[in-house]
Amino acid sequence: MTAASAVEIQASTLAGYADASRLRQVQDRDWALDQVTGEPGTLIDLGSGIGQLLQAALERFPTLRHAVGLERSEHRLAEAAVRLQPYGERVSLHPADLTAPEPLPLRADVITQTSVLHWLYPWEERIFAWAAAHLAPGGSFLLTTYHPARDAHGLGGEDELVRDALVALGTPYEEVPGLLARADVLPIATRTRTVEDLAEVIGRHLRVAGHLERDAVVTVDGAAQYEHFHAATFGDYYSRLVPAERRAAFFRAVGESAWRRQTERGHVSHMPVRLWTLTSR
Repeated sequence: MTAASAVEIQASTLAGYADASRLRQVQDRDWALDQVTGEPGTLIDLGSGIGQLLQAALERFPTLRHAVGLERSEHRLAEAAVRLQPYGERVSLHPADLTAPEPLPLRADVITQTSVLHWLYPWEERIFAWAAAHLAPGGSFLLTTYHPARDAHGLGGEDELVRDALVALGTPYEEVPGLLARADVLPIATRTRTVEDLAEVIGRHLRVAGHLERDAVVTVDGAAQYEHFHAATFGDYYSRLVPAERRAAFFRAVGESAWRRQTERGHVSHMPVRLWTLTSR
């Protein structure tokens, strides 16, 4: 049996996210926290990862007595615990499946969720119901969602780089959608609902008090940088499409596809991202 490569190990543990997040997720973190007003006492971050948003919030808001993180990955929770240890009892971290989150005995002035919602498809409504039950009076839920353009097969955004990689490894272009379907790998662009669909689901539990929009542009300095971004961000979600002995080659091909797009277009990808401000109905 061939030993796993460093990038395969990274994908299995979601390691290296602090570096990878600088390409996309850090911008969402700061964008969301810029919308926080007043003197919040409690903040809950849904999909808190390695604790970067919680740390930034604790530094920004001295009134924050409770910074609470819900995260599924045990590896990311462990990294967050180390990162947030200096803040002592102001922080609590909870293992949680956000498609069926357990209730907490508190209400928050601010709830955040950045670059996460597409992973909850098709159960997003559950997190909106949970947030509605955990918002304090006058509180807000700050949510970012990505909306890549889709092709006829529902592929777009990261799916396009994955398709490039699979083609480079020998899968005919036209067979890629069928390969994803057989492996039960739903394209990320399909996982991300349209703005209109999301507004309908949100409206059953929360009020849309406002929104902002920007174009999220990803650029890289080389193929290896994107290879590690993909591994740290998407883990083995896509790499299971290929046999174990070809997974290192798959990650390498994703990085090469990204670098080719960077050199040809001046960026790897760009897509609309929306920041929703949601309040109690």
